[in-house]
Amino acid sequence: MKFLPVRRLVSVLVACVMALGVWTIAPAAQAYNNPELLPDQPTNVIDLAKALTEVQAAKLSQELADFEQETGWKLRVLTQYDRTPGRAVKEFWGLDERSVMLVADPRGGNLLNFSVGDALYSLLPRTFWIELQTRFGNQFFVRDNGEDESILQTVQTLETCLRQGGCQVVPGLPREQWILTLVTSIVGGVIFGFASQPRKEGQVFAWQWALIFSPLWGILFIAFGIGPVVTRTTDWLPLLRNFSGFAIGALVAYLTPVLSRPSSPES
Repeated sequence: MKFLPVRRLVSVLVACVMALGVWTIAPAAQAYNNPELLPDQPTNVIDLAKALTEVQAAKLSQELADFEQETGWKLRVLTQYDRTPGRAVKEFWGLDERSVMLVADPRGGNLLNFSVGDALYSLLPRTFWIELQTRFGNQFFVRDNGEDESILQTVQTLETCLRQGGCQVVPGLPREQWILTLVTSIVGGVIFGFASQPRKEGQVFAWQWALIFSPLWGILFIAFGIGPVVTRTTDWLPLLRNFSGFAIGALVAYLTPVLSRPSSPES
């Protein structure tokens, strides 16, 4: 049993190493150097895995060229599966500190990987890249929308954030993420309601107990229920629903003793 903490520590370290993999390109792209797979003509999209149609690839390549001319930021897209140009692609595109290479490779479980230039971290922090990968590269999104849509939406998000001077979080609020914020808002309201129940004769609202438990319901409601919404969308409807969920949860929890109290028998 004395080795159990060590095993847990090793598991945590392994998980951290896997998470840090989002800031590097796919392992296959690092392990080989096959310049013969590179195209003869300049292009901003190398679609070895055929994740895009020819029309999509051509349109995206032109879009990335226009974006680079407009902003100075270099975005490149590489798709691969069992063939990869590896390190040769960096020299082919001349990647530097103002460059981002999106690598779409489904062999790692998540479709997306990124090679990010150092200059971008001041505008798009490391947590942004993790959220970007998990939102558009997860197996459920790819299954429902396709690899092409995963790539195109990722590029569109990067262009939007770089045009506006950076993003701390990925814009937009997916339904799954909003449901999670709604659940945490309701749970926060339930805790607030239970804490506010009167505990003395003649007391209507136990504000002292509500204040004591404020770190708990405050984190659930404000940090996890409201924060992710206001930082990702300007739509007021999800915010209204979360406030309503908090209020309903608090009201139900507060009234639970009254509702469960047995009615007095009629005389």
